[in-house]
Amino acid sequence: MIDHYGRDIDYARISITDRCNLRCVYCMPETGIDKVSCDDILSYEQIVRVCRVLARQGIRKLKITGGEPLARKDVPSLIACLKAIPGIEHVSLTTNGVSLAVVAQELTEAGLDSINISLDTLDPDRYRLLTRRGSVHDVLLGIAGAAAAGIQSIKINCVPIAGMNDQDLVSLAALAQNQDIHVRFIEMMPIGLGKQFRRVEPDLLRKLLEEAYGTMELYRGKLGNGPARYYSLPGFRGKIGFISAVSECFCEKCNRVRLTADGVLKTCLHLDEGVSLLPALSQDNDDLLKQQIGWAIRNKPAKHDFASEASWGMERRMMSQIGG
Repeated sequence: MIDHYGRDIDYARISITDRCNLRCVYCMPETGIDKVSCDDILSYEQIVRVCRVLARQGIRKLKITGGEPLARKDVPSLIACLKAIPGIEHVSLTTNGVSLAVVAQELTEAGLDSINISLDTLDPDRYRLLTRRGSVHDVLLGIAGAAAAGIQSIKINCVPIAGMNDQDLVSLAALAQNQDIHVRFIEMMPIGLGKQFRRVEPDLLRKLLEEAYGTMELYRGKLGNGPARYYSLPGFRGKIGFISAVSECFCEKCNRVRLTADGVLKTCLHLDEGVSLLPALSQDNDDLLKQQIGWAIRNKPAKHDFASEASWGMERRMMSQIGG
């Protein structure tokens, strides 16, 4: 579907829970969040129904997110249902990887096309500091399990944080050296707790990587559904990606919408805008659902406003509550 700015909206991120088994410092308070009641979280049946209508509106790619999506039961069954929707060409999953090893094979059998695994450091102590719980060993087992299960595209998502994991970024990039794994560095965004931390400038990070591994060459191919800019490094099997929403705004190419776990269709990560699909979902009325989705997409804002200090109209919830 085409919005008012001529962008083809063909990608939806679907949050299936606001719960998480970690407490990453830029994502969720140590004490957790006020969770949405289980009765108010969309059922899998409702999610599939929304995605069928989205597909009829031109959505071709879906990503399952959270919170931590694998904190919810029977995710492979949801993946299989989404893959069966006419018009859906690609279904992916974003996870912290802690529980991935035990379900990787089921996800493959369900038809999962690709997976993103969040990992900000390989150092066990700093991992514990950043996530406040969990073990980096479990994440590494999850990465290995995904590769062994035959998931075709594996990407590592790292958020560089000035003064916290700077020293780990070069070693983390090496995960792409001898494996068919892509490592992406996602610039810290001023949303929720992320406002408290300093981002690492992408140019500085590129310089550090080139000093360690050689000259980076821009990769012209397509490696996913989103805005990452990928580079090749000498001798690396995988690519290095940068998602720099603050310093290199890519809103003019934005192709996505987000569905929160409680049924709000958000059209911009940064702005507190969206439409609740619950009224339509409470009725047997897909025409109303289609109208609401169409209105939201047509009125998708032109861009985020990360540069503004004003609070009016800005998203106040945590990343785990809006699907990241």
